[in-house]
This record gives sequence, structure tokens and C-alpha cells, in this order.
Amino acid sequence: MIRRSPRGGSAATWSGLTLCALALTGLVASSLPETANPEPQRTGVTVADQHCPPDWDPRAVDGVDTEARAAANRLSDPGAGGNADVEITPEQAAEYEEQLREALVPQRGRELAPPHSVPVVVHVISAQDGRGDVTDERVQEQIDVLNKAYRGDYAVGSEGTDTGFSFELSDVTRNVNDAWFEDFNRYRDTIRSDLRQGGPETLNVYTTQLDSGLLGYSTFPQDYADDPDQDGVVIAHDTFPGGTRDRFNEGHTGTHEVGHWLGLFHTFQNGCESPGDYVDDTPYEREAAAGCPEGRDSCPDLPGLDPVTNFMNYSDDACMTHFTPGQSVRMAEHWEAFRGGSARV
Repeated sequence: MIRRSPRGGSAATWSGLTLCALALTGLVASSLPETANPEPQRTGVTVADQHCPPDWDPRAVDGVDTEARAAANRLSDPGAGGNADVEITPEQAAEYEEQLREALVPQRGRELAPPHSVPVVVHVISAQDGRGDVTDERVQEQIDVLNKAYRGDYAVGSEGTDTGFSFELSDVTRNVNDAWFEDFNRYRDTIRSDLRQGGPETLNVYTTQLDSGLLGYSTFPQDYADDPDQDGVVIAHDTFPGGTRDRFNEGHTGTHEVGHWLGLFHTFQNGCESPGDYVDDTPYEREAAAGCPEGRDSCPDLPGLDPVTNFMNYSDDACMTHFTPGQSVRMAEHWEAFRGGSARV
């Protein structure tokens, strides 16, 4: 699973399914951790700008405020196997890449494009006392955030792009179940197999209470063929727009996790080593960002500053603004290979 800072990703296998999630350390686990590990020491320059909220505290980036920040993070998980607290390895990322390239062979010479619209089914799992009962209005606000993010509306200047992806809410299901809400990780396989709708082209979002420090997680497109019932995105209910998760309540946990569902790695995948996140126009980054460390350069011998405002980093919601053209192409490739066209069932 992937964790986020509090938005992130890593690698782990759940019931043979590789997942991607958000957590504090950005490490992967074969099961959700009981508590978040301390965040690794951050390095680099801290420069606040228009992306960062007025009350943003740069101390968090330098590790002084990591205890407070440890209350909310994201994980990612492309197949770590049985080892807990393991970041997705270069070998695991390369295996996903090989699967993608093989799947695209029949498409050579064709222009790949995203779908007109991705159907979305949101499954609200709440407790008897009303906790987690996300309103229809907030569900629609989350869909609106996805559309703005993938259309490039949050981008500043020329930093981002319209990915071509859009999202349309097709159904909302509601399940009041204290056991499911209190311990989603324990029942997740049953929940998803019981509730999931549609084929590989349908985005199923499950919103519930998640363990402390975990904001959300997602499967990858390559996982669908082996375990279609588990395909989808899980998001902590308090990260929806208007939620109570400090610094992570503007809806970009959803933006980040859907990025994984469409095939993107974290921007800090492979650190400063080639091939990074397999996207040419995202600068290399040694480690995940926390807070909003604008101007950080953790790979000083390579071109570009760290992409801390990219949606596939671990920065605060208010700091995240865009996807790149290269990421847009990569998502379109994954869509054609695993979710659209001949992949649809």
C-alpha cells in the first residue's frame, strides 16, 4: 500500500494484489501499519511562495514538527510481497513498466487518448453514530476536485496541463456497518468484492475510516486482470473536501490516488537514479516532500528542482497544483493498455 505525507505511495501486496496508498513515510507494507513510523529527515531548501498557505510552517520540512505531521500520511504499493515497511523496489517498478510496454505493442502507430469520461462509483461506509457519513454534496465536491485537477485548473502559469481525463459520478452506495468502518483493513477484500461495480474502466472509490496516518491507497491498472474485484481507490472520509483532516481536506488525496489507479508512480520513485518515475518531464527527487518545500533540490547534480507541487508527491493539499504532459501521456497509455479499448470487459 502507499502512504502519503500525508499523501503518498509505496508498494505492498494485499491478498496477491498490489496496491498503492498514502502514508507518513511513503513506505510500503504488506498490511496496514498500526502506527505510522517517524518521517525520514527531509533535506533541501525551503522557500514559501504562492502555492503554500499563509500559516504553513517550514519547520515541518526540516523534521522539527514531524510528530505532528505523523498524524496524516499516504502510502503506495506496487507489490512488496510479505515484507512490511518496504518501499517499492526498482525491480518492482520495472516489472510494471515491462507489463505496460508489452500491452502497448498492439497499439503501435495509433494515437492514444484518454476516454471522454471515467464513470465513478463512490461507496460510503459509515458507522451507526454517523461518523464517516459523507454527504452527497461532499461526494460531488470530490468529483469536482478531480475534474479541476485533471483539467489543469489548479496549475500556476505553464507548469501543468489538461490531462484529457474527466470524471462523472454514476452512483453512490451507502453502507452503515460499525465493523467495516472501524476496521476496514480487516474486511477490505469482502467489502470490495461485494460492492464493486463495472469493469476496468469504472473507478470505484471507497470512503471510510482508515488507520492513523493513512490517507488512502489504490490498486494499479496492471493488477486488474488477476483480481478485478479488488480494483479501486480507498480514501479516508475526512480527506474529502470540507473534511476535518488538517492540511489534507481539500480533496487531493483523491487526486493522488486516482493518479496511481491510472498508472502513475510517485515523483520520487527510484530517487535520483534512472529511470526515476518513468516520466521524462518530472525532475528527479531523492525523497518525498512534506509540507510545501518550494525550491528544494534533493538531486543537485540533475536538472530541475524537486516537483513538490506535483499531485504525485506527498505535499500538503494546498501545495499540490498539477500533473505534467508526460504524466498525461503515461496515464493515457495505461488507460489504453489496461482499462479502455480491448481491455474492457
